[in-house]
Formats: sequence, structure tokens, C-alpha cells
Amino acid sequence: MQTCPISVAIPTYNRPQDLLQALAKIQSCNPRPAEIIVHIDGGDNQTETVLASQGNAELVILKSDRRVGPGGGRNRAIALAKHNIVASFDDDSYPIDPDYFARLLQLFDRFPKAAVIGAAIYHQDEPIQPDPLTATWEHAFVGCGCAYRRSVFLATQGYVELPVAYGMEEVDVSLRLYDQGWGVLITPWLRVFHDTRLEHHSNPKITAASIANQALLAYLRYPPSYWWVGVGQVSSRILWLWRHGRRSGVWQGIQSIPESIGQHHQARATVSKQTLRRFLSLRKQAEKAL
Repeated sequence: MQTCPISVAIPTYNRPQDLLQALAKIQSCNPRPAEIIVHIDGGDNQTETVLASQGNAELVILKSDRRVGPGGGRNRAIALAKHNIVASFDDDSYPIDPDYFARLLQLFDRFPKAAVIGAAIYHQDEPIQPDPLTATWEHAFVGCGCAYRRSVFLATQGYVELPVAYGMEEVDVSLRLYDQGWGVLITPWLRVFHDTRLEHHSNPKITAASIANQALLAYLRYPPSYWWVGVGQVSSRILWLWRHGRRSGVWQGIQSIPESIGQHHQARATVSKQTLRRFLSLRKQAEKAL
């Protein structure tokens, strides 16, 4: 089977059976990626043993001695990658189409200003839609089904390390990419299956983190004259959670905002007002690219 000059990065934490399925799907693609890097987060004492028992000797395995979250895992894997195009998956996501990686190479060649190219993501019980060759410039991407230009990603300093990163990691990286003159391209021509129903999103820890992370994003990246936008976004998030019955964890999230900001104060680097305005515009309306 042919290989192509693409590295794959997968962060994982205590889900070895899901990971094995994802690896099998990735390795069955044609062409397949030349390199697969798996980052095992701190506190996971089973995944490496399971991988070894399955004979996955060709994998590059990284381990952390503390929890760094999926973003921290991606940072380490991308930094180590040998190839400039790095495809990103979760330990329970994988390509739908066998020529996924060939399509990725074509798209990065066709769109030289795309720093990240994201796929259409499908979950359990969702019908798989056709894969037309269309694309839009959008405000952000989803880390379980995308690919990065490694050199550009590294220039952003990567993800802020958060054990629970919902609402922060991809949006934060996207903002910094736009501030450097790059773009985020999303296309249904790439299709990824994420083997979950997203029921875990109602977990109180995720509810709390989604509130604190929205405040953290505004503090780290928004110019102070736009902090009012961040206050509005945090308020909107709280109202949405409340109306959808996800009330457990809301107060915890509000209380944790000062601590979260204090822990990550050193990562503060605001984008320009022009970048933020463009980002907010794309958040409302994507722009057609193809």
C-alpha cells in the first residue's frame, strides 16, 4: 500500500479500544499516512500496553507524566512530526473515504493560504452526506477532523493546555492564525466519522469548562476595548446552557473564571482589532472559497 507525506496526530486518554478502531481505519486508507503519532495523556496506564499487544510497532508513541489535555497532546505530536501536513484525529474519529489523505494533499496545494483544512464531521446516528468538491473560509475548525500546516501551527505557539478544552482550543488557534494572515478552510469533500453521540457534553465538568474557557479566550486574545464582546459571549453561553437544561456546573464555571485566567495569564497575546472583527464576521457568515 502506498504512503503519502502526511503525519497523523492523535491524542488519547484511557480509550484504547476506540483508539485501535481509529488506527485500523486510518491505516486502511490508500494512500496511508507516512507517520502516525499517538500522545498518551498523563494518568493513562493502559493504552501503551494495549497498543504493544496489538503489534503496532510502527506507531510513534509519546507520553506525558501529567494531564495536558487534547490540545497539549496535539502540541507535542505536531512538534515531533516529520511532515509539514499533519492530519488531526481524536482517538474515536477517523476518515470515511479511503482516499482521504490524497484529497488533503490536493487541497493544501490548491489553497496556499489555508493554515488548517477541516472536514465535515459525522456522529453516530447521523446520515452521511455526499462529498461535493466545495469549500468555505470559516472562523474555526474541529480538531477531531482537520489537518494543519505544521510550520504555521508551530508559529502560533499551539494550543493552551487545558484538561477540558471545550470552547477554547480550536477557536483560540484560529484567531491567532487569522492574526498572522492565514485562513481556515472547511470542506465536505473531506469526511470524518466521530464515533460518539456527544452525550458527554452534558457533563457538569464540561458545562463549567465551556463557561470558563469562553472568558479565558476573551481575556487572552481580545483587545481590552472588545472585552465587552467577551462578556456578552459568556452571558450568551450561560443562557444557552440554562435554557437547554444543562444547569449543573454553571455556577462552578462562573466561579472558576478568575482561577482559569490566573493560571494562564502568561499566555496572553491579543490579536488586532481588525483580526477580531474579521473573525466575528466569519463566525456569523462563512465565505465561499470553492
